[in-house]
Amino acid sequence: MPLGTVRPSPLVERVIERLRGEIEGGTWPVGAKLPSETTLADELGVGRSTVREALRALSSAGLVRARQGAGVFVTATRPAEEWPDRLRRAALADVYEVRMLVEAQAARLAAQRRTDEDRAALEAAVEARRKASHADDTAFVDADIALHAAVVTAAHNPVLTDLFAEFVPVLRGGLIELLKLTGLRERDTNHGDAAHAALVEAVCRGDEEDAARTLQEELAATLATLRAPDTRAQDPVALDPGAQDPGTHITDASPAAP
Repeated sequence: MPLGTVRPSPLVERVIERLRGEIEGGTWPVGAKLPSETTLADELGVGRSTVREALRALSSAGLVRARQGAGVFVTATRPAEEWPDRLRRAALADVYEVRMLVEAQAARLAAQRRTDEDRAALEAAVEARRKASHADDTAFVDADIALHAAVVTAAHNPVLTDLFAEFVPVLRGGLIELLKLTGLRERDTNHGDAAHAALVEAVCRGDEEDAARTLQEELAATLATLRAPDTRAQDPVALDPGAQDPGTHITDASPAAP
């Protein structure tokens, strides 16, 4: 028999809301010590276990922290924001700036560390991207992301791999929208093919600087398009990080790179 989802009791949730409201309202500023569990339980008319659960939730949100033998202290007036949420709220151009730094280093490392298996994967990714040029924008963007993912994978750094993975859902949708807004693929269905082929060739031959430079120039071209006044004005959704991917420079609106 399915167990079902476990949720905090409504009473605990109400206590969380009440305490959070007091913290955000300034009753307890950052650095202030909260009343004891017993005092809070008496004032709120609930049991200590309810207060304890509420404090645990506030601690997870980054609002309070317990100090051994000293009590519970306020550490922030607003809850800590999860990284994926922060990415979704960021401007696409801001995300792209970070993407350039991350992927340029990944390209350098890939040129140093690529294996025969990596070379095969990169060459296959270029061909897959070319085949996707005959498909719609979504398939083309996905193929482009896969190529960039292959470069990052060839760097053999799990932190870079994980960071790239965080960018992908943030960038993907926005880049698809950007292609629609700019109509790049109406003029060239395989936009950015030469730049991507050059990137893979530089990585495969082990030229760190050329790999990093090629990648950076390609992404910089897209970034310039994102910053163009006419692009920003057309559709804010296209610039919303909640819909884009870092491995999708295929969507660059400038001739240098998608």
